Amino acid sequence: MEIYLIRHTKVNIEPGICYGQKDVDLALTYSEELEAVKEKLKDIDFDLIISSPLTRAKKLANDIFGDQVLEDKRLMELNFGDWEGKVWDEIKDPLFQAWMEDFVNKKCSNGESFVMLRDRVLEFWNEIKSKDCKKIAIFTHGGVIRTIKAIEQNVKLEDSFNEPTTDFGEITILSTPK
Repeated sequence: MEIYLIRHTKVNIEPGICYGQKDVDLALTYSEELEAVKEKLKDIDFDLIISSPLTRAKKLANDIFGDQVLEDKRLMELNFGDWEGKVWDEIKDPLFQAWMEDFVNKKCSNGESFVMLRDRVLEFWNEIKSKDCKKIAIFTHGGVIRTIKAIEQNVKLEDSFNEPTTDFGEITILSTPK
């Protein structure tokens, strides 16, 4: 089985803003980025197409594959809770420093830890790998893709941040045995 992990395109938000599950607009370059992703996927016959319900992933999926796209909340980015929409440097929360020191295990105020993200993504991933499909497209976010790669490569969550971030609009292809 080949699974295509497609990160959403660039977003229209100021650098330094925490946005996780906040639904943000796409960058003004969206139409060009859409065409680039579409070109990379044009000759592939997918058995299943799934997207995060957040607009930045869902719009890309729908603009390429229309009504074939299913949504799954487990594909949403990390939930930063009360910090969403705030400038990282201006977050004044007693939990912030503890989270910065151990974001893998500590959760954001009214949000998630990286372990919590991993748990929901792992549930989704195990379900996907049990499907009888040859090719699956998954439209999602950088944190989810990092998590899936860590799961597949058997890398500790703490060590997964030693790997480069997946670029906006980048496609990662994973082959999994059936």
